[in-house]
Amino acid sequence: MALVPAAPLLQKAREGRYAVGAFNCNNLEILQAIIAAAEAEQSPVIIQASQGGLKYAGLEYIAAMVQEAANTATVPVALNLDHGTSFEQAVRCIRAGFTAVMVDGSRLPFAENVELVRCVVDVAHCVGVSVEGELGRIGGKEDDIVVAKEDAFFTDPDEACRFVEATGVDALAVAIGTAHGVYKGEPKLDFARLDKINKKVDVPLVLHGASGLSDESIRQAIQLGITKINIDTEIRQAFAQGVREVLAKNPDEIDPRRILGPARDRMQSVVQGKMRLFGCSRRA
Repeated sequence: MALVPAAPLLQKAREGRYAVGAFNCNNLEILQAIIAAAEAEQSPVIIQASQGGLKYAGLEYIAAMVQEAANTATVPVALNLDHGTSFEQAVRCIRAGFTAVMVDGSRLPFAENVELVRCVVDVAHCVGVSVEGELGRIGGKEDDIVVAKEDAFFTDPDEACRFVEATGVDALAVAIGTAHGVYKGEPKLDFARLDKINKKVDVPLVLHGASGLSDESIRQAIQLGITKINIDTEIRQAFAQGVREVLAKNPDEIDPRRILGPARDRMQSVVQGKMRLFGCSRRA
């Protein structure tokens, strides 16, 4: 089937009290692993391209690969810009065929964040593309975007309500204690804050920096309104582990298929496990 917008997938997830996995893609093997996992689990899926992914593979290459994968898939597939940095970049992705864009104006003052996201919403909704905004700053490193611990701050529930009403976004990424990258110890999430946000806003909520969270934390977050969960680091870790194991056993191996094939299998296993945890298996 053709690519679909993210908003209907997330609304259905919100009603069913489960979450849709959003997995970052940088190359063909990662894409194949994600699609194979979605097919095996009969799960809807969101494939994302971050700033680093776009620079590495190229906007047109990623768009073409994911569109072809969606055309042959039997499950709903959305293609999302992850942490878009500007109105212009969001428009380029929409023109290339993305069906969802996440515009990260969290670095800006509240009014400027609202203005940026509202401008993207006005354009995107005209062509049926979903928009995700972010309020509060999520710490850690996401490719080229780095937020120091001292610069991170949590989402204010009242501001979240005003932000959603002023922008018309389809989903809102919230900062409740997660961080991008590898955690040093188990993070403590502010579930009370998440509960307040969920009660004040009427759109699906998004959890960034979910790689490494405990299963218990993930389940609790879903019960409190999280309906889109971003996973990147754990996919990278599985990829690297698969490559290392092949080369450790056969240092002279030069066939990319024999090196990357096992890594692809490991990534698929990780993605399938997340889909089961999120509750989106058998929801296609």
